[in-house]
Amino acid sequence: MENNILSVENLTVSFDGFKAVNDLSLSIEHNELRVIIGPNGAGKTTLLDIICGKTKPSSGKVLFGGTDLTSKAEHQIVRLGVARKFQTPSTYEDLSVFENFEISIPRGKGVLGSLFFRRDKAVTERVTDIANEVFLYDALHTKAGRLSHGQKQWLEIGMMLIQEPELLLLDEPVAGMSPREREKTAVLLRKISLGNSLIVIEHDMEFVKSIAKKVTVMHQGSLLCDGSIDEVQRNERVIEVYLGA
Repeated sequence: MENNILSVENLTVSFDGFKAVNDLSLSIEHNELRVIIGPNGAGKTTLLDIICGKTKPSSGKVLFGGTDLTSKAEHQIVRLGVARKFQTPSTYEDLSVFENFEISIPRGKGVLGSLFFRRDKAVTERVTDIANEVFLYDALHTKAGRLSHGQKQWLEIGMMLIQEPELLLLDEPVAGMSPREREKTAVLLRKISLGNSLIVIEHDMEFVKSIAKKVTVMHQGSLLCDGSIDEVQRNERVIEVYLGA
């Protein structure tokens, strides 16, 4: 469908005979915020690994804007407009928040783009705008290593946003956050989804309820069901294998 930014088609990946993802198909629309849930070992993180090129599938396709990502290297997928956040924040601890954002700005392709990059008014304004969006304006000149865990999560999300991706992949973005930080992150992700597509893996069901319009449930590498949060919570099979009675 033309409205889909991402289509996963019959995707399978095996590790020594174990199918971590098994004949999985799903699609994500433009400006959709999709949450993927499921028990540990369901294949959720492996799916993100395949989309971003970290893991190559045994069979199947991942189409992003009509381009098959399974034939691309990780850096090529980033340049196409896919950004990935892992479970543990990955920031430059000895650099300030401003510098972390600045170093994440796309600098053109190849060595020349980096050589001729300069901190000008446009760069400063872009960094300031992103810092405001991710609640870090007052910490712009604080070293990343001094931020709270939740602030580091926001910093990494901002480092993704400054690259202007079309699709963001977030793996457990609120893990370790305080209740107030989780609330602010829900507001942030809903705002991001107005202009970007997101795939969010999360176990915190209260957080899922606060952001999800559509939820996909994975189990043993396969699609168990998808639908609204209410539909998923009423599904007897989902209750059995994940949510509990």
